[in-house]
Amino acid sequence: MMFIDSHLHLDFDELSHDRAAVIARAQAAGIDRFLSIGIRVRDFARVLAVAEAHADVYCTVGTLPHHADEEHDVTADEIIAHTNHPKVVGIGEAGLDTFFGNASWEAQLAVFRAHIDAARATQLPLVIHSVRQDEAMAQMLREGTSKGAFPFVVHAFSGGPGLAETALSLGGYLGFGGLLTYPDNQVMREIAASAPADRILLETDSPSLAPAPDQDQRNEPIRLLEVAALLADLRKVSLAELGATSSANFHRLFRKVPATAA
Repeated sequence: MMFIDSHLHLDFDELSHDRAAVIARAQAAGIDRFLSIGIRVRDFARVLAVAEAHADVYCTVGTLPHHADEEHDVTADEIIAHTNHPKVVGIGEAGLDTFFGNASWEAQLAVFRAHIDAARATQLPLVIHSVRQDEAMAQMLREGTSKGAFPFVVHAFSGGPGLAETALSLGGYLGFGGLLTYPDNQVMREIAASAPADRILLETDSPSLAPAPDQDQRNEPIRLLEVAALLADLRKVSLAELGATSSANFHRLFRKVPATAA
């Protein structure tokens, strides 16, 4: 069984002292690709450096909404300029979040629109961060696709059925990770159980969002298997089938990632 961690942050300081061991543990457990996600366009070099240092690690370039004030003037062209590198396979993460972040709403909207434009221009998938802004996010997705379709995934999906329906109707994917295991997230589990099989991705968001009951501990990509086991049970499929399906979905969305592991 092979799995792919479609969203994590291998450049974060929490993983810096044993990064190679973290990757090796996950690989030994059957996780053979890792997508390390950018959170600041203008600090992109550190994300790329990790991807370049490890054969099976790829990366994205983007501005997390928490940092939208710092990069309020980032443009689609500035983002696109980084995407010719073979290890850069997506745009983001970018989106809307006034719950965990305190960047101004105007900056978040402007930065998110720049990322949508970059995704549309390159047709590289946009990795979306959306927290408690379902209506605004659905509107932005409809507005963005009205100007031309672009591929995307709503990572660590935590929205309601309405946002899930909008994202799926526009061709988007839903990413599920440790949040799926948290006791209060029954609606999320229902969405994960019923979403189309060809629109599901697995992720850890390491070093954050460790599965329950270890929410306050450092997360690692090896713990993707705990999320996968729960999701397979919810969907009443085998772990092997979920691994094959979610990996095929990843490669369909992130087309720049080679189908064969390095």
